Amino acid sequence: MKLGLKLLTLLIPFLVLGCCYAENAKLESRSEASNSPPPESKSTNNLFQLDSRNFDSSISDGSVWLVEFYAPWCGHCMRFESQYELVAKKLQLLNESSDRIIKVGKVDGSAEKALSSRFSIKGYPVFFLIDGWTVRQFEGQRSVDALVKFSAEEYTDVEPIPFINSPFGPMGQLRSILMSMGTKILDMYEYLVEEKSLTPAIASIFMGGVGVMAGVIVIITVGLLLEPKPKVD
Repeated sequence: MKLGLKLLTLLIPFLVLGCCYAENAKLESRSEASNSPPPESKSTNNLFQLDSRNFDSSISDGSVWLVEFYAPWCGHCMRFESQYELVAKKLQLLNESSDRIIKVGKVDGSAEKALSSRFSIKGYPVFFLIDGWTVRQFEGQRSVDALVKFSAEEYTDVEPIPFINSPFGPMGQLRSILMSMGTKILDMYEYLVEEKSLTPAIASIFMGGVGVMAGVIVIITVGLLLEPKPKVD
C-alpha cells in the first residue's frame, strides 16, 4: 500500500507534464494539418519534398528512392538544385521503360534533425539510394550523369550500409529516437516558458524534477521485477 502511494506521488509530475504536452501537441497537430500537406512534387513530377511526417510512408511505396539531404544555407546544395531537378527528369524518363521505378526526394537536413541523425549526416549535400531496407550512399562525383547511372545501374557496385548501422537498423533507429526525445524536451521547455509564462529557472527545475522522478520510477520498477520471490515448500 505504501509503495503504491509512493509510486502515485512520483507519477503526479508526469500527469502535469502530460497535460501540458497534450495541449502543446494539439496545437502542433492543428498547425501541421494546415501547413504540411502530403509530399508534393517540386518542379517535376518525380521530385518530392520529404520530411519526418511523410518519409517512411513514402519510401515504403515499393519504389526505389534517390534521396538528397541538403541545407538551405549550403552553397553547394543551392548550386546543384537545378541539376538535381534534371536528375529527377532523366530518371522519370527511364521509369517509362523499366519495371524498376526510381523516385527522387529531398530532405532539408537542417530542419529535419531526427532524419539527419538517423542517416548520420555530417555534411551537405549527401545522396542515398534506398531500396526497401537496403541503403547505399553515393560517393562519386556530384553530377547529373553520375547520379543517374548510380541510381539505374552502378548501384550494384556499391556495398550497402550494414543493417546494424543502417538508418532502418537498430543504431539508426536509436539515433533517431534520441534526437527526437531531445527535440521534444527542448520544445517542452520553450512551451513552458513562452506559452505558460514560467521563468527559465522554474521551467528547468520542473523538467529536471520530472527527469529525476522518471529515473526513480525506472529504478523502482526494475527492482520490483527483479525482486526474488520466496520459495513455496
